[in-house]
Amino acid sequence: MTHNYKFFLTVFLFLTYIFTVAGNLIMILLALVDVHLKTPIYFFLCNFSILEIIFTTVCVPRFLYSMTTGDKSVTYNACVVQLFFVIFVGAAEFFLLTVMSYDHYVAIYKPLQYTTIMNDRVCTIFVLGCWLTGLLVILPPLSLGVQLDFCNSNLIDHFGCDASPLLKIVCSDTQFVEQIVLTMAVLTLIFTLVCVIVSYAYIIKTILRLPSAQQRKKAFSTCSSHMIVVSLSYGSFIFIYIKPAKEGVALNKVVSLLNTSFIPLMNLFIYTLRNKQVKQVFKDSIKKIAFLSEH
Repeated sequence: MTHNYKFFLTVFLFLTYIFTVAGNLIMILLALVDVHLKTPIYFFLCNFSILEIIFTTVCVPRFLYSMTTGDKSVTYNACVVQLFFVIFVGAAEFFLLTVMSYDHYVAIYKPLQYTTIMNDRVCTIFVLGCWLTGLLVILPPLSLGVQLDFCNSNLIDHFGCDASPLLKIVCSDTQFVEQIVLTMAVLTLIFTLVCVIVSYAYIIKTILRLPSAQQRKKAFSTCSSHMIVVSLSYGSFIFIYIKPAKEGVALNKVVSLLNTSFIPLMNLFIYTLRNKQVKQVFKDSIKKIAFLSEH
């Protein structure tokens, strides 16, 4: 990697990390303090922002350290902690995106019953279920992974501590662990993707039945941000984990950088810049702060 390329990539990672964390913190703060955002979808978005902050914080600072110092060594405990949070948060995000799809389905398919169905208790159970399911996804491969014997080298062919390059420096047989990892990944992907597809099948069917073009446009606009985020999340996941092994680690390194830095920033912009209500609340908050500072 040339010096100029490394410098550009380091600056890019640093800026995307700062903007992602700051933007998600603002999103969380707005959802907590503004009465207009006290709805189920913003409760889910608030939790999604928390997961995005954890995900990028676990990955990007380590990437920056490796790139600026050239030190690719990593301690065993640090590697286990990073892998735990990456897989745990990643799985929880997929289940949360599924819940958000269901929320859109209820809002469009059963609007008169929406507040009854998606009450505070149900929303809390859904979110806790997403976090718990993420934990259940990571426990089987992690419990097997910590029993593996590693070779003398503690250098991995990656910017951080990822499962694929990590398994390349394991001396013991990794076939069973790799099968477990792939099985959990595929099950998570299939289950959540089927739920999302079913939800959107009902959503699209309902939208097409709306009498006016204006109503249909508004309904599609409501769901479009979520659909884009789902496409980005599933696309990167499939590329990294559900592809032939012969593709190697090199391309995964690039995709991992995008997945842990650029895509979380894109998700933030998609959910905020495309959301008129969030933008309005943000502008109102800035005006209030400016007014208070003047007095």
